[in-house]
Amino acid sequence: MEKFVISHSAVAVPSRVVSNDELATMMDTSDEWIYTRTGIHNRHIVTNEDTSDLAIQVAKQLLVDSGLSATDLDFIIVATMSPDSLSPNTASIVQGAIGAERAFAYDLSAACSGLVFALSTASALLTARYQRGLVIGAEVLSKLVDWQDRSTAVLFGDGAAGFLLERTEAPVGLLAEDLVSIGAKAEFLTAGQLANRNAFAGELKLADPYFKMNGREVYNFAVREVPASLQRALDQTDLQADDIDVFILHQANSRIIQSIAKRFKQPLEKFPMNMVEYGNTSAASVGILLHELRANNLVHSGQKIALVGFGGGLTVGTMLIQL
Repeated sequence: MEKFVISHSAVAVPSRVVSNDELATMMDTSDEWIYTRTGIHNRHIVTNEDTSDLAIQVAKQLLVDSGLSATDLDFIIVATMSPDSLSPNTASIVQGAIGAERAFAYDLSAACSGLVFALSTASALLTARYQRGLVIGAEVLSKLVDWQDRSTAVLFGDGAAGFLLERTEAPVGLLAEDLVSIGAKAEFLTAGQLANRNAFAGELKLADPYFKMNGREVYNFAVREVPASLQRALDQTDLQADDIDVFILHQANSRIIQSIAKRFKQPLEKFPMNMVEYGNTSAASVGILLHELRANNLVHSGQKIALVGFGGGLTVGTMLIQL
């Protein structure tokens, strides 16, 4: 077991809420069409914030809640597919804003699996030599959305969530993990392409900055690969699905989550969902849901939980954690 404790969590979401009905004034869609296919009614969209602004809000709240100084942090990892810029990275912007001068900081890009991949990295860092750090999933996906494309515009929202992780000698932390990348199917979900415009380039490859998704292929990937990843993680332990108290899955689509619950013969109540209010927030989604569950005492010390991200890459990240 890699021992760590999630001592605090925090969330930052934009105040501007965009409903399905509002989207229906912009494109040929309806609340019923979106909700029955995705489970989404609303999403939060930034007005003048960028990804680092949301991540900084989360970091500051974690410090307030913990009573720690920023100089107590050893590292900051921000999982994001929608950074402010390629350089500086978002985590460095956060580090500078909060004055965490002792912390090293970097971004991790694994799309909707990003927060789980980042937690896995943080677990290893804490086990190896460090005492505490922040892991934040932050996204402003609205800048990657073509707001005329009904197939993708209805899915995504903006938000951030994060955790203060600390090394511990208590019997808590990582029980098992399974991290998967399927780059051979990367073309099924893309966003943020960059064109090479250098002075020596020949025929330039066209680059599309907006989300493009093969919905059927991504759905089939999720209902096939997520259960397989979960099972591989369980197989590393003596646990069965019945032993997991709560399954916290990436909030992409309610149908996907219902399918996975059915596959493991688990009650849907063990698979909480909040995409109805936030939509798909990529690397922030697992964190937003876990924070809400913690805040409402629906997950607590002594429980075993599964954290599962899945999406662009294509990737799946599964962690089984003892709280």
